[in-house]
Amino acid sequence: MPSSAAPTSQLAQNLEAVRPAVLEMARFIHANPELSFEEVKAAAAITSLLEAHGFGVERGTGGLDTAFTATIGSGELVVAICVEYDCLPEVGHACGHNLIAGSTVGAALALAPLVDELGITLKAIGTPAEEHGGGKSLLLDAGAFDGVGLSLMAHPVPEGRTANPAGTSSQAVGRFRATFAGQAAHAAAMPHRGINAADGAVLSQVAVGLLRQQLPDDHRTALFVREAGVATNIIPDRAVVDFECRAFTLPEYESLLSRVRACFEGAALASGTELSIEDIEPLYEPLNQDLQLSEHWNAAFGSRGHDVTPAPDSSGGGSTDMGNISQVIPSIHPMFGIPGATVPIHSAGFTAVADTPAAYEAMFDAAYALAATVAGAASNPEQKARFTAAAYHPASAEALA
Repeated sequence: MPSSAAPTSQLAQNLEAVRPAVLEMARFIHANPELSFEEVKAAAAITSLLEAHGFGVERGTGGLDTAFTATIGSGELVVAICVEYDCLPEVGHACGHNLIAGSTVGAALALAPLVDELGITLKAIGTPAEEHGGGKSLLLDAGAFDGVGLSLMAHPVPEGRTANPAGTSSQAVGRFRATFAGQAAHAAAMPHRGINAADGAVLSQVAVGLLRQQLPDDHRTALFVREAGVATNIIPDRAVVDFECRAFTLPEYESLLSRVRACFEGAALASGTELSIEDIEPLYEPLNQDLQLSEHWNAAFGSRGHDVTPAPDSSGGGSTDMGNISQVIPSIHPMFGIPGATVPIHSAGFTAVADTPAAYEAMFDAAYALAATVAGAASNPEQKARFTAAAYHPASAEALA
Protein backbone atom coordinates (compact mmCIF):
# COMPACT_ATOMS: atom_id res chain seq x y z
CA MET A 1 0.00 0.00 0.00
CA PRO A 2 1.46 3.39 -0.93
CA SER A 3 2.28 5.93 1.76
CA SER A 4 -0.05 8.83 2.50
CA ALA A 5 2.36 11.32 0.90
CA ALA A 6 1.81 11.85 -2.82
CA PRO A 7 5.03 12.09 -4.90
CA THR A 8 4.35 15.65 -6.04
CA SER A 9 7.98 16.64 -6.64
CA GLN A 10 8.44 13.64 -8.92
CA LEU A 11 5.27 14.56 -10.80
CA ALA A 12 6.62 18.04 -11.42
CA GLN A 13 9.90 16.61 -12.72
CA ASN A 14 8.10 14.14 -14.97
CA LEU A 15 5.90 16.88 -16.39
CA GLU A 16 8.86 19.12 -17.06
CA ALA A 17 10.55 16.31 -18.98
CA VAL A 18 7.63 15.99 -21.43
CA ARG A 19 6.83 19.70 -21.64
CA PRO A 20 8.25 20.27 -25.15
CA ALA A 21 6.37 17.31 -26.65
CA VAL A 22 3.09 18.20 -24.96
CA LEU A 23 3.37 21.84 -26.00
CA GLU A 24 4.06 20.83 -29.60
CA MET A 25 1.00 18.56 -29.56
CA ALA A 26 -1.30 21.24 -28.10
CA ARG A 27 -0.14 23.81 -30.64
CA PHE A 28 -0.63 21.31 -33.46
CA ILE A 29 -4.22 20.64 -32.37
CA HIS A 30 -4.93 24.37 -32.21
CA ALA A 31 -3.51 24.86 -35.71
CA ASN A 32 -5.57 21.96 -37.10
CA PRO A 33 -9.11 22.37 -35.72
CA GLU A 34 -11.45 19.46 -36.37
CA LEU A 35 -15.18 19.18 -35.73
CA SER A 36 -16.97 16.54 -33.66
CA PHE A 37 -16.26 12.95 -34.75
CA GLU A 38 -13.78 14.26 -37.35
CA GLU A 39 -10.77 14.74 -35.05
CA VAL A 40 -8.48 12.46 -37.07
CA LYS A 41 -5.29 14.53 -36.84
CA ALA A 42 -5.76 15.34 -33.16
CA ALA A 43 -6.40 11.72 -32.19
CA ALA A 44 -3.36 10.59 -34.17
CA ALA A 45 -1.09 13.19 -32.57
CA ILE A 46 -2.27 12.34 -29.05
CA THR A 47 -2.11 8.57 -29.38
CA SER A 48 1.34 8.69 -31.00
CA LEU A 49 2.66 10.70 -28.07
CA LEU A 50 1.12 8.40 -25.47
CA GLU A 51 2.35 5.31 -27.30
CA ALA A 52 5.87 6.71 -27.40
CA HIS A 53 5.81 6.91 -23.59
CA GLY A 54 4.77 3.34 -22.92
CA PHE A 55 0.97 3.42 -23.10
CA GLY A 56 -0.82 0.61 -24.84
CA VAL A 57 -3.26 2.25 -27.23
CA GLU A 58 -6.63 1.00 -28.46
CA ARG A 59 -7.92 3.14 -31.30
CA GLY A 60 -11.58 3.38 -32.26
CA THR A 61 -12.87 2.73 -28.75
CA GLY A 62 -16.61 2.14 -28.57
CA GLY A 63 -16.92 2.09 -32.34
CA LEU A 64 -16.04 5.81 -32.58
CA ASP A 65 -13.27 6.31 -35.13
CA THR A 66 -11.60 9.19 -33.31
CA ALA A 67 -11.93 7.80 -29.78
CA PHE A 68 -9.13 5.90 -28.08
CA THR A 69 -8.08 4.30 -24.81
CA ALA A 70 -4.41 4.52 -23.79
CA THR A 71 -3.55 2.35 -20.79
CA ILE A 72 -0.54 1.87 -18.53
CA GLY A 73 -0.22 0.05 -15.22
CA SER A 74 -2.18 -2.81 -13.69
CA GLY A 75 -3.22 -1.58 -10.24
CA GLU A 76 -6.58 -2.28 -8.66
CA LEU A 77 -7.71 1.35 -8.78
CA VAL A 78 -8.60 2.30 -12.36
CA VAL A 79 -8.27 6.01 -13.16
CA ALA A 80 -9.66 7.64 -16.31
CA ILE A 81 -8.30 10.97 -17.50
CA CYS A 82 -10.69 12.32 -20.14
CA VAL A 83 -9.04 13.92 -23.17
CA GLU A 84 -10.99 16.35 -25.36
CA TYR A 85 -9.86 17.72 -28.72
CA ASP A 86 -12.82 18.70 -30.93
CA CYS A 87 -13.47 22.28 -32.03
CA LEU A 88 -16.39 24.55 -32.81
CA PRO A 89 -17.71 25.37 -36.30
CA GLU A 90 -16.15 28.45 -37.94
CA VAL A 91 -14.27 29.74 -34.86
CA GLY A 92 -12.04 26.69 -34.31
CA HIS A 93 -10.69 26.10 -30.79
CA ALA A 94 -12.77 28.84 -29.19
CA CYS A 95 -13.37 26.59 -26.19
CA GLY A 96 -9.70 25.77 -25.72
CA HIS A 97 -9.87 22.04 -26.27
CA ASN A 98 -6.25 22.12 -27.41
CA LEU A 99 -5.48 23.16 -23.81
CA ILE A 100 -7.71 20.39 -22.45
CA ALA A 101 -5.79 17.88 -24.55
CA GLY A 102 -2.49 19.31 -23.36
CA SER A 103 -3.43 19.34 -19.68
CA THR A 104 -4.88 15.83 -19.67
CA VAL A 105 -2.15 14.22 -21.75
CA GLY A 106 0.46 16.09 -19.70
CA ALA A 107 -1.09 14.71 -16.51
CA ALA A 108 -1.13 11.17 -17.92
CA LEU A 109 2.53 11.37 -18.93
CA ALA A 110 3.53 12.79 -15.53
CA LEU A 111 1.77 9.90 -13.78
CA ALA A 112 2.95 7.14 -16.11
CA PRO A 113 6.32 6.42 -14.40
CA LEU A 114 4.54 6.21 -11.01
CA VAL A 115 1.63 3.88 -11.78
CA ASP A 116 3.23 0.89 -10.07
CA GLU A 117 4.19 2.92 -7.01
CA LEU A 118 0.67 4.31 -6.80
CA GLY A 119 -1.00 0.96 -7.50
CA ILE A 120 -3.22 2.23 -10.29
CA THR A 121 -4.28 1.35 -13.78
CA LEU A 122 -4.16 4.63 -15.67
CA LYS A 123 -6.36 5.21 -18.72
CA ALA A 124 -6.23 8.28 -20.92
CA ILE A 125 -9.57 8.04 -22.72
CA GLY A 126 -9.95 10.07 -25.88
CA THR A 127 -13.49 11.45 -25.89
CA PRO A 128 -14.48 13.05 -29.21
CA ALA A 129 -17.46 15.28 -29.88
CA GLU A 130 -17.89 17.16 -26.61
CA GLU A 131 -19.15 20.31 -28.30
CA HIS A 132 -21.84 18.46 -30.21
CA GLY A 133 -22.48 14.74 -30.17
CA GLY A 134 -21.98 13.61 -26.57
CA GLY A 135 -18.93 11.42 -27.11
CA LYS A 136 -18.56 10.59 -23.42
CA SER A 137 -22.18 9.48 -23.18
CA LEU A 138 -21.69 7.20 -26.18
CA LEU A 139 -18.46 5.80 -24.74
CA LEU A 140 -20.07 5.26 -21.35
CA ASP A 141 -22.83 3.24 -23.01
CA ALA A 142 -20.24 1.33 -25.05
CA GLY A 143 -18.36 0.17 -21.93
CA ALA A 144 -15.26 2.37 -22.22
CA PHE A 145 -15.58 3.43 -18.56
CA ASP A 146 -16.42 0.03 -17.09
CA GLY A 147 -14.30 -0.63 -14.01
CA VAL A 148 -13.20 3.01 -13.63
CA GLY A 149 -13.12 4.26 -10.01
CA LEU A 150 -12.41 7.94 -10.56
CA SER A 151 -12.31 10.27 -13.54
CA LEU A 152 -11.18 13.83 -14.15
CA MET A 153 -10.28 16.60 -16.57
CA ALA A 154 -10.03 20.41 -16.49
CA HIS A 155 -11.37 23.17 -18.75
CA PRO A 156 -9.95 26.63 -19.59
CA VAL A 157 -11.99 29.80 -19.12
CA PRO A 158 -11.28 33.55 -19.08
CA GLU A 159 -9.62 34.96 -15.97
CA GLY A 160 -11.66 35.99 -12.94
CA ARG A 161 -13.32 32.71 -12.05
CA THR A 162 -12.20 30.54 -9.15
CA ALA A 163 -10.78 27.14 -10.12
CA ASN A 164 -12.35 25.47 -7.08
CA PRO A 165 -14.78 22.82 -8.39
CA ALA A 166 -16.38 22.03 -5.02
CA GLY A 167 -20.07 22.88 -4.99
CA THR A 168 -20.18 23.84 -8.66
CA SER A 169 -22.11 22.10 -11.39
CA SER A 170 -23.11 22.45 -15.02
CA GLN A 171 -26.42 22.60 -16.79
CA ALA A 172 -28.15 19.59 -18.24
CA VAL A 173 -28.73 20.17 -21.93
CA GLY A 174 -30.87 18.43 -24.51
CA ARG A 175 -30.78 19.30 -28.21
CA PHE A 176 -33.61 18.77 -30.64
CA ARG A 177 -34.76 19.32 -34.22
CA ALA A 178 -38.30 20.53 -34.91
CA THR A 179 -39.61 20.04 -38.44
CA PHE A 180 -42.73 21.82 -39.69
CA ALA A 181 -44.40 20.29 -42.75
CA GLY A 182 -46.79 22.40 -44.85
CA GLN A 183 -47.97 22.63 -48.44
CA ALA A 184 -46.05 24.32 -51.25
CA ALA A 185 -47.89 26.66 -53.61
CA HIS A 186 -47.23 29.63 -55.90
CA ALA A 187 -46.85 32.62 -53.59
CA ALA A 188 -48.65 35.00 -56.01
CA ALA A 189 -50.99 32.88 -58.14
CA MET A 190 -52.48 30.71 -55.41
CA PRO A 191 -51.17 31.54 -51.92
CA HIS A 192 -54.49 30.38 -50.47
CA ARG A 193 -53.58 26.83 -51.53
CA GLY A 194 -50.36 26.85 -49.51
CA ILE A 195 -49.58 26.04 -45.88
CA ASN A 196 -46.50 28.01 -44.94
CA ALA A 197 -44.06 25.90 -42.90
CA ALA A 198 -41.88 28.98 -42.34
CA ASP A 199 -44.76 30.50 -40.38
CA GLY A 200 -44.38 27.65 -37.91
CA ALA A 201 -40.70 28.47 -37.53
CA VAL A 202 -41.40 32.18 -37.01
CA LEU A 203 -44.18 31.61 -34.50
CA SER A 204 -42.07 29.15 -32.51
CA GLN A 205 -39.27 31.73 -32.27
CA VAL A 206 -41.69 34.35 -31.04
CA ALA A 207 -43.26 31.98 -28.52
CA VAL A 208 -39.91 30.87 -27.09
CA GLY A 209 -38.76 34.48 -26.94
CA LEU A 210 -41.82 35.46 -24.93
CA LEU A 211 -41.41 32.41 -22.69
CA ARG A 212 -37.92 33.55 -21.70
CA GLN A 213 -39.48 36.40 -19.70
CA GLN A 214 -41.00 33.90 -17.28
CA LEU A 215 -38.06 31.49 -16.98
CA PRO A 216 -35.84 31.26 -13.88
CA ASP A 217 -32.55 33.10 -14.20
CA ASP A 218 -30.48 29.92 -14.50
CA HIS A 219 -32.61 28.32 -17.24
CA ARG A 220 -31.54 28.68 -20.85
CA THR A 221 -33.10 27.98 -24.21
CA ALA A 222 -31.71 28.78 -27.65
CA LEU A 223 -32.65 28.03 -31.24
CA PHE A 224 -31.90 28.82 -34.84
CA VAL A 225 -33.72 28.26 -38.12
CA ARG A 226 -31.82 25.66 -40.12
CA GLU A 227 -34.18 25.69 -43.15
CA ALA A 228 -37.26 27.68 -44.14
CA GLY A 229 -37.78 27.95 -47.87
CA VAL A 230 -35.77 28.24 -51.07
CA ALA A 231 -37.41 31.02 -53.13
CA THR A 232 -39.73 33.98 -52.60
CA ASN A 233 -42.31 32.74 -55.10
CA ILE A 234 -42.72 29.34 -53.45
CA ILE A 235 -44.57 29.00 -50.17
CA PRO A 236 -42.24 26.81 -48.08
CA ASP A 237 -43.57 23.34 -47.38
CA ARG A 238 -40.75 22.54 -44.94
CA ALA A 239 -39.04 24.43 -42.14
CA VAL A 240 -36.49 23.10 -39.66
CA VAL A 241 -35.59 24.65 -36.30
CA ASP A 242 -32.83 23.32 -34.03
CA PHE A 243 -33.27 24.14 -30.35
CA GLU A 244 -31.85 23.31 -26.94
CA CYS A 245 -32.91 23.55 -23.29
CA ARG A 246 -30.62 23.87 -20.24
CA ALA A 247 -31.15 23.74 -16.48
CA PHE A 248 -29.05 22.76 -13.47
CA THR A 249 -31.20 19.81 -12.39
CA LEU A 250 -32.86 17.11 -14.43
CA PRO A 251 -36.38 17.79 -13.04
CA GLU A 252 -36.02 21.49 -13.92
CA TYR A 253 -34.71 20.55 -17.34
CA GLU A 254 -37.69 18.27 -18.00
CA SER A 255 -40.09 21.01 -16.93
CA LEU A 256 -38.40 23.55 -19.20
CA LEU A 257 -38.40 21.16 -22.14
CA SER A 258 -42.12 20.58 -21.71
CA ARG A 259 -42.81 24.32 -21.86
CA VAL A 260 -40.58 24.83 -24.91
CA ARG A 261 -42.15 21.92 -26.74
CA ALA A 262 -45.53 23.53 -26.11
CA CYS A 263 -44.26 26.65 -27.94
CA PHE A 264 -43.55 24.55 -31.02
CA GLU A 265 -46.83 22.67 -30.75
CA GLY A 266 -48.73 25.96 -30.51
CA ALA A 267 -46.86 27.30 -33.53
CA ALA A 268 -47.82 24.22 -35.54
CA LEU A 269 -51.45 24.58 -34.51
CA ALA A 270 -51.56 28.27 -35.42
CA SER A 271 -49.85 27.78 -38.79
CA GLY A 272 -51.75 24.65 -39.74
CA THR A 273 -48.56 22.66 -40.19
CA GLU A 274 -47.59 19.18 -39.08
CA LEU A 275 -44.84 19.06 -36.43
CA SER A 276 -42.26 16.42 -35.59
CA ILE A 277 -39.53 16.79 -32.93
CA GLU A 278 -36.52 14.49 -32.68
CA ASP A 279 -33.51 14.24 -30.37
CA ILE A 280 -30.31 15.05 -32.24
CA GLU A 281 -27.76 14.46 -29.44
CA PRO A 282 -27.53 12.50 -26.20
CA LEU A 283 -28.70 14.33 -23.08
CA TYR A 284 -25.80 16.00 -21.23
CA GLU A 285 -26.36 15.55 -17.49
CA PRO A 286 -25.34 17.99 -14.71
CA LEU A 287 -21.86 17.77 -13.17
CA ASN A 288 -21.43 16.13 -9.78
CA GLN A 289 -18.07 17.30 -8.41
CA ASP A 290 -16.41 14.91 -5.94
CA LEU A 291 -15.35 16.73 -2.74
CA GLN A 292 -12.29 14.59 -1.96
CA LEU A 293 -10.91 14.95 -5.47
CA SER A 294 -11.70 18.68 -5.32
CA GLU A 295 -9.55 19.04 -2.19
CA HIS A 296 -6.55 17.43 -3.90
CA TRP A 297 -7.01 19.63 -6.98
CA ASN A 298 -7.35 22.80 -4.89
CA ALA A 299 -4.17 22.08 -2.95
CA ALA A 300 -2.15 21.39 -6.10
CA PHE A 301 -3.53 24.12 -8.34
CA GLY A 302 -3.48 26.65 -5.52
CA SER A 303 0.21 25.87 -4.96
CA ARG A 304 0.81 27.19 -8.48
CA GLY A 305 -0.62 30.57 -7.53
CA HIS A 306 -4.16 30.16 -8.85
CA ASP A 307 -7.41 31.23 -7.18
CA VAL A 308 -9.13 28.26 -5.53
CA THR A 309 -11.39 30.17 -3.14
CA PRO A 310 -14.86 28.62 -2.76
CA ALA A 311 -17.26 29.43 -5.57
CA PRO A 312 -20.04 31.81 -4.50
CA ASP A 313 -22.71 29.54 -5.98
CA SER A 314 -23.18 26.68 -8.41
CA SER A 315 -23.93 28.87 -11.39
CA GLY A 316 -21.73 29.61 -14.34
CA GLY A 317 -23.68 28.17 -17.21
CA GLY A 318 -22.56 25.81 -19.89
CA SER A 319 -22.86 22.08 -20.23
CA THR A 320 -20.53 19.13 -20.68
CA ASP A 321 -20.89 15.43 -21.32
CA MET A 322 -18.45 14.99 -18.45
CA GLY A 323 -21.61 15.39 -16.40
CA ASN A 324 -22.76 11.98 -17.61
CA ILE A 325 -19.53 10.42 -16.33
CA SER A 326 -19.76 12.23 -13.00
CA GLN A 327 -23.24 10.84 -12.34
CA VAL A 328 -21.88 7.29 -12.11
CA ILE A 329 -18.14 7.71 -11.34
CA PRO A 330 -16.51 10.04 -8.75
CA SER A 331 -15.20 12.89 -10.90
CA ILE A 332 -14.07 16.49 -11.09
CA HIS A 333 -14.18 18.98 -13.95
CA PRO A 334 -12.58 22.19 -12.62
CA MET A 335 -12.28 25.39 -14.64
CA PHE A 336 -8.87 27.05 -14.86
CA GLY A 337 -8.55 30.69 -15.82
CA ILE A 338 -6.11 31.99 -18.41
CA PRO A 339 -4.36 35.08 -17.02
CA GLY A 340 -5.16 38.16 -19.07
CA ALA A 341 -7.99 36.50 -20.97
CA THR A 342 -11.11 38.68 -20.87
CA VAL A 343 -12.92 37.62 -24.06
CA PRO A 344 -15.79 35.11 -23.82
CA ILE A 345 -15.36 31.46 -24.69
CA HIS A 346 -16.90 30.36 -28.00
CA SER A 347 -15.63 33.54 -29.62
CA ALA A 348 -12.87 34.13 -32.16
CA GLY A 349 -11.09 36.14 -29.49
CA PHE A 350 -10.82 33.11 -27.23
CA THR A 351 -9.51 31.06 -30.13
CA ALA A 352 -6.57 33.45 -30.28
CA VAL A 353 -6.13 33.47 -26.50
CA ALA A 354 -5.97 29.66 -26.43
CA ASP A 355 -2.72 29.77 -28.39
CA THR A 356 -0.74 32.17 -26.19
CA PRO A 357 2.14 31.62 -23.75
CA ALA A 358 -0.13 32.48 -20.81
CA ALA A 359 -2.63 29.84 -21.90
CA TYR A 360 0.01 27.17 -22.20
CA GLU A 361 1.46 28.00 -18.78
CA ALA A 362 -2.00 27.63 -17.28
CA MET A 363 -2.36 24.36 -19.19
CA PHE A 364 0.79 22.94 -17.59
CA ASP A 365 -0.33 24.09 -14.14
CA ALA A 366 -3.61 22.25 -14.74
CA ALA A 367 -1.71 19.17 -15.92
CA TYR A 368 0.29 19.15 -12.71
CA ALA A 369 -2.82 19.60 -10.57
CA LEU A 370 -4.67 16.79 -12.34
CA ALA A 371 -1.73 14.45 -11.85
CA ALA A 372 -1.37 15.48 -8.20
CA THR A 373 -5.08 14.86 -7.67
CA VAL A 374 -4.74 11.28 -8.87
CA ALA A 375 -1.57 10.73 -6.88
CA GLY A 376 -3.10 12.24 -3.75
CA ALA A 377 -6.20 10.04 -3.93
CA ALA A 378 -4.16 6.91 -4.69
CA SER A 379 -1.68 7.64 -1.87
CA ASN A 380 -4.40 7.91 0.77
CA PRO A 381 -5.37 4.35 1.82
CA GLU A 382 -8.94 5.23 2.84
CA GLN A 383 -9.62 7.26 -0.27
CA LYS A 384 -8.02 4.68 -2.52
CA ALA A 385 -10.28 2.01 -1.02
CA ARG A 386 -13.31 4.25 -1.54
CA PHE A 387 -12.55 4.96 -5.19
CA THR A 388 -11.70 1.34 -5.90
CA ALA A 389 -15.03 0.28 -4.42
CA ALA A 390 -16.78 2.93 -6.53
CA ALA A 391 -15.66 1.32 -9.79
CA TYR A 392 -18.40 1.66 -12.39
CA HIS A 393 -20.19 -1.50 -13.43
CA PRO A 394 -23.31 -0.91 -15.56
CA ALA A 395 -25.31 -3.79 -14.06
CA SER A 396 -24.92 -2.49 -10.52
CA ALA A 397 -25.56 1.09 -11.61
CA GLU A 398 -28.82 0.05 -13.27
CA ALA A 399 -29.83 -1.84 -10.14
CA LEU A 400 -29.30 1.28 -8.02
CA ALA A 401 -31.30 3.38 -10.48
